[in-house]
Amino acid sequence: MAARLSSRDAGFRVAFDALVNARREQSSDVEADVVRIIAEVRAKGDDALLAFTAKFDRLQLTADRLAISADEMAAAEKACPADALAALDRAAARIEDYHRRQLPEDVEYRDGDGITLGWRWRPIAAAGVYVPGGRAAYPSSVLMNIIPARIAGVSRIVMTVPTPGGEVNPLVLAAAKRAGVTEAYRVGGAQAVAALAFGTESIRAVDKITGPGNAWVAAAKRQVFGVVGIDMVAGPSEILVVADAGNDPDWIAIDLLSQAEHDASAQSILITDDGAFADAVEEAVASRLKTLPRAAIAGESWKVFGAIIVVDDLLREAPELIDAIAPEHLELAVEDPRPLADAVRNAGAIFMGRFTPEAVGDYVAGPNHVLPTNRSARFSSGLGVGDFLKRTSLIACDADGLAAIGPAAVTLADAEGLDAHALSVAIRLNMPTGRGSRGT
Repeated sequence: MAARLSSRDAGFRVAFDALVNARREQSSDVEADVVRIIAEVRAKGDDALLAFTAKFDRLQLTADRLAISADEMAAAEKACPADALAALDRAAARIEDYHRRQLPEDVEYRDGDGITLGWRWRPIAAAGVYVPGGRAAYPSSVLMNIIPARIAGVSRIVMTVPTPGGEVNPLVLAAAKRAGVTEAYRVGGAQAVAALAFGTESIRAVDKITGPGNAWVAAAKRQVFGVVGIDMVAGPSEILVVADAGNDPDWIAIDLLSQAEHDASAQSILITDDGAFADAVEEAVASRLKTLPRAAIAGESWKVFGAIIVVDDLLREAPELIDAIAPEHLELAVEDPRPLADAVRNAGAIFMGRFTPEAVGDYVAGPNHVLPTNRSARFSSGLGVGDFLKRTSLIACDADGLAAIGPAAVTLADAEGLDAHALSVAIRLNMPTGRGSRGT
């Protein structure tokens, strides 16, 4: 049974803090293995990729078979049901429309001192997108990772996807083709991340790696960060539903289970202001767990990490609790969600109203479903076009402009003891500096 908390209880704060700070990721000592895998790929290139693919994916390949050809993608597309392709197109169009609106503008202006300033945006040259394979094959994630990169103007978008036993979900390849991938390779795990970061004979290195994966993939992304950029190190999925008694308890129960079915370490939390409604949701969860195909996973998640929090006043109490939890997904299933949404600072995505289940955001709403987990919504955002862009500052001084601001720069450089800094400005202004002037 999920934990039950009430804000009226004397020990509520202690219990709530324990809930917020509990570690949900399964302990998995993979770091040493990942270090070894990365080192092997760096040293041996394709040979290491082929050996690890044979070992972990039970797939014997040669270097010329690492790439997934355009013909293979076209054949996979033909193998997909027409309704699935139509849904994929619908989702892709909405994701495209939403993300195009994120494109920033270059700015250039002349300030009061006569200095020309501004900034410009340019795309990274190459992005690597990791796509899970096997049982965890998500065409929707392909769209969410590749479309923003293409819109940003990334010219080379490289997808890696493991194909255990040679099998790949045809809809994954169809999604990649539609989204705009330029290269695709049938490799996965930490070895794929290493190949994207450092390059091999067959796979040229990229500038940034995005996309979800298992513990080995997450550890590899963490280890290669700095050599390349990464989107985030994602943890188990999570949802926080704020709901009043005006909801159908079964709707809320299935929303909670929609994330619990991802992973036994996922977390689903309900905040409500009605104890009887909380009881009804709990009963509905138990009922749904009798029939869901992934009931074992969802049930374990709900039992170990699930929680129901009852408060007296949603608008007064819930925002503080929400911000402390900083959920990946926040559903506001209340009559008027806007005041609550406006009061919340920390959430990856907010789903407002009774007819906006989180699942619509996973597929077709338009915003990205690659969102911060493990309370990282306190300081980060979901994946977007900006993740594939770099901002460069622009500065231009003429003689008058440098005369206006240069003396202050000389003073500050002298104060910091950086003589060459001071001289590089002062020499243009024919002015003395502090310590640097002694050498002139």
